[in-house]
Amino acid sequence: MKNKDTVRVISEDKLVLQLYVSGMSPKSMEAIENIKRLSEEHLAGAFELEIIDIYKHPEVAAEQHIIFSPSLIKQLPLPRKTLIGTLADTEKVVKALGIQFNGS
Repeated sequence: MKNKDTVRVISEDKLVLQLYVSGMSPKSMEAIENIKRLSEEHLAGAFELEIIDIYKHPEVAAEQHIIFSPSLIKQLPLPRKTLIGTLADTEKVVKALGIQFNGS
């Protein structure tokens, strides 16, 4: 029972993100770099990021209804959100993920 409670508490405190990419394509690599940079700068360890290659795991992409790549899904906290593209516009990504800047 303690394990279930621990998992729930961790999930409530962190953003749980999944980034779906198409192999090592330029847009996929750009999206990986952008989300890692954004996470390091604004989330300070308060996130979990899973990168999923839809070429290697097409069944996962199908389960999550991934049509475009790269796609970032914010699983937690709810509501679930999907962002499509290279995630280059930091301001839009931050707003969509509900990230509060220090001092805001």
